[in-house]
Amino acid sequence: MKSSKFLHNLLNLQSNMLSFAYALTSNREDAYDLMQDTTLKALDNQEKFAEETNFKGWVLTIMRNIFVNNYRRTVREATMVDTTDNLYYLNQSHESTLDAPEDTFHAGEITKAIDDLPQDLGKPFAMHVAGYKYEEIAAQLGVPLGTIKSRIFTARRMLQERFADYR
Repeated sequence: MKSSKFLHNLLNLQSNMLSFAYALTSNREDAYDLMQDTTLKALDNQEKFAEETNFKGWVLTIMRNIFVNNYRRTVREATMVDTTDNLYYLNQSHESTLDAPEDTFHAGEITKAIDDLPQDLGKPFAMHVAGYKYEEIAAQLGVPLGTIKSRIFTARRMLQERFADYR
């Protein structure tokens, strides 16, 4: 493909590239960066494009590969390898940036709030918090599935209102 035709086709694909990049990254700035990287990579590898190949597919495959490689690089860089003799760093607790519920409320306070819920709301909610699936709760209590979902939703809303001041 002639250089001018290649460039023309590449420029015509910019909107498709941006849409695909945004779908991959879910971030406008990252999408623009990915589109720019893809454009440069396509221009650098113009001689590798075969005439009978789908141009749009070729370019979007380059974009996907760049995205995957960048993701893998980010994961690899975030992985910590502890090379100390006694594995000091692996034995340290890693603090989460998110506040855990027990950091804001005492467990007893939360348990009391769940116990204070009306029985028809408290029992399904407590089972849900304990890890039961909606279907299991419905079967055990002999209540329709939709009713269980509604009761759990209502209980959650009541607890959020009760603890709204703590946010």
